[in-house]
Amino acid sequence: MALAMAAIAIASPNPLHSSLTLSNARGRRALCTRTRRTHSLKITGSSLADGSALFQAAHYTVDTYIKSGMVIGLGSGIASGMAMQYIGLQLGAGALKDIVGIPTRSVASASEAAKAGIPLGHHEDGSQIDFAFDDADIIEERTLIAVIGRTRSQGEESIIQEKTILNAANKVVFIVRENQYKCGMDGSIPVLVNPLNWMETAEEIDDLFLGDAEVWRRPSVGLAGPHGGQFPLVTREGHNVIDVIFTSPILSLAEVSMSLDNIDGVIEHGIISKFPCTAVIASESGPSVVDNVPKNSVKEP
Repeated sequence: MALAMAAIAIASPNPLHSSLTLSNARGRRALCTRTRRTHSLKITGSSLADGSALFQAAHYTVDTYIKSGMVIGLGSGIASGMAMQYIGLQLGAGALKDIVGIPTRSVASASEAAKAGIPLGHHEDGSQIDFAFDDADIIEERTLIAVIGRTRSQGEESIIQEKTILNAANKVVFIVRENQYKCGMDGSIPVLVNPLNWMETAEEIDDLFLGDAEVWRRPSVGLAGPHGGQFPLVTREGHNVIDVIFTSPILSLAEVSMSLDNIDGVIEHGIISKFPCTAVIASESGPSVVDNVPKNSVKEP
């Protein structure tokens, strides 16, 4: 999957002279052993010339996990959009009834849901969400820890809202392509910070990881300059987005997450660890399903 911020890393000199890596990861080789084998699920029916694997995975997710009367967290991305279109068709045909959708991202998810004809609600603290699905930018083998928010979004959209709804759901499914499910990942981790002291926070992140990443403040338009360009992105909550762009494999997303959580000035980040969680992996041979529960994790169709 192409990373939106990769071009930024190449285009501009890094003001922080970043060299990021996990301190306890130096010198280790990550050997990722898949302890849970996936089970291929053959699906017949319609396919698209482009994106047919995601199309099948999205339809499988709806058919398998969504029932009438559910409150559903609606993700954003290509596969989530396909799932919402299919939910709309199922509602129109009467196969699903009394569905309420809660958009994980205020703009993208709500727009897709409205076009599909899905009735929308609002999430409040403590309210029940039966099920949620979402695209992930990448998902770690075995743990199913996911990264969201890599692509540049509009300021009205919110990683905080997206994570809150996913964490509140009784069950979560991430829909990903085969090449997005792997170990030894690289690429960016978005981090939300206070704009008043973003440079200090960025320097702490720079000091935490030595050697394997670069730190950039995300612009709202154009390419990043030393300080995120003339127009740094401001989220709906008033935060800036720092992209920590790893150029060497990330050995453990859990370690990166815990390290970021301990930095003063970090409000939130794009790493989400949900237990239990399911990945529906799109491939040419049909969707595969992997759970992050130990033992007997593969579900039979």
